Amino acid sequence: MARSRKKQGLLALIALAAAAILAFVFAYPRLEIAPLWYDVIGVDVSNHQGDIDWEQLAKGKVAFVYMKATEGGDFRDRRFKQNWEGAKTAGLARGAYHFFTQCRKGAEQAKNFIEAVPREAGALPPVVDLEHMGECRSGPRLPNVFEEVTALLNVLEAHYARRPVIYTTDEFDAAYLQGQLANHTFWVRSLHALPRFRKDQWVIWQYHDSGKRSGINGPVDLNAFRGSRADFVDFVAGSRVGP
Repeated sequence: MARSRKKQGLLALIALAAAAILAFVFAYPRLEIAPLWYDVIGVDVSNHQGDIDWEQLAKGKVAFVYMKATEGGDFRDRRFKQNWEGAKTAGLARGAYHFFTQCRKGAEQAKNFIEAVPREAGALPPVVDLEHMGECRSGPRLPNVFEEVTALLNVLEAHYARRPVIYTTDEFDAAYLQGQLANHTFWVRSLHALPRFRKDQWVIWQYHDSGKRSGINGPVDLNAFRGSRADFVDFVAGSRVGP
């Protein structure tokens, strides 16, 4: 009985400690936990970040940047070219991402991205952002989402000679990707906590959606690369394809 009470007391203390940690994390939304494990940190940006001081950003704790290039079959981020050149001038590793919608064929979306994003040596692999769960503004949603995602991935890989990384959320993954893409590389969204899905496949972890970095006015997404700085060099070069 005494041992049972001690065990119950210990479990209660652990539960209280876990609750206290969670309360602290959510009370301080700018708290960053990923750098406790990973020291290669990057940001992802779009037109929403406005003008970026790239030289100032490169002086801070930022090793890489992904920037939005396209969305769907015809939308293009109006700051992409400016961001692409700015990051290069500042010496930051950079890559582009496409926001996939369930409203246009994968081949059409691939064409949009390819026309906007140059094929350059030293660029990070392209990223396909899979998180759109809403309705389409005009017309029905795609009848087979996974089939169109696969078509998009294949066209981009053929053009850029690198398999794209998939950015996704737990919600989208559960709805459309379960049991698929077992050998693929992922970038997962898991705010304030270690990722609990695609555990053996993620190479980039978005751990914050309202971070602060010098050179960017306002909040910005923060991401951790899974590995050392040497691993990251290999990832940029294309010799590393997964965790």
